[in-house]
Amino acid sequence: MRRHQLIGFVCIAALAVFASSASLQAQDQNPAAAAASASPGLIGELTKELGATPEQAAGAAGALFGIAKSKLSPEDFSQVSSAVPGMDLLLKAAPSSSLGPVGITGPPSAGSAAGGLAGAASAFTKLGLKPDMVSKAVPILTSYVTKSGGANVGSLLANALK
Repeated sequence: MRRHQLIGFVCIAALAVFASSASLQAQDQNPAAAAASASPGLIGELTKELGATPEQAAGAAGALFGIAKSKLSPEDFSQVSSAVPGMDLLLKAAPSSSLGPVGITGPPSAGSAAGGLAGAASAFTKLGLKPDMVSKAVPILTSYVTKSGGANVGSLLANALK
């Protein structure tokens, strides 16, 4: 009887490892879907307001957060990131260009704000969204971060996305 129990445990363990591996592969293959499930509150708001799919909303959020990450100090972006569940997945969900993630413009400079938002418009287009939806998405992100991280953290994001 013990031999049968041991075989049963081995089979269950093997199935658990297989299921875990399949879940990780699914996240690697579709980071937008993984991001949407990691941050359902934010993605739900974006989906509703933009009339987008959850995957499009996750990519849009990732593109805008990528711009903020490029403009904020690591310490400041860490505060923003802490206010948003699944931030790493959202950043991975952003469309990429041949130069790297769309919207990343390098260190802050006088022209990087315009370049960043132009990058966001390009990302939105790649996602099948209208570029003018960037102006709808920014206040949604800012409001969400303000509610979950506080007014100071919301201001950090708002200033990075001006």
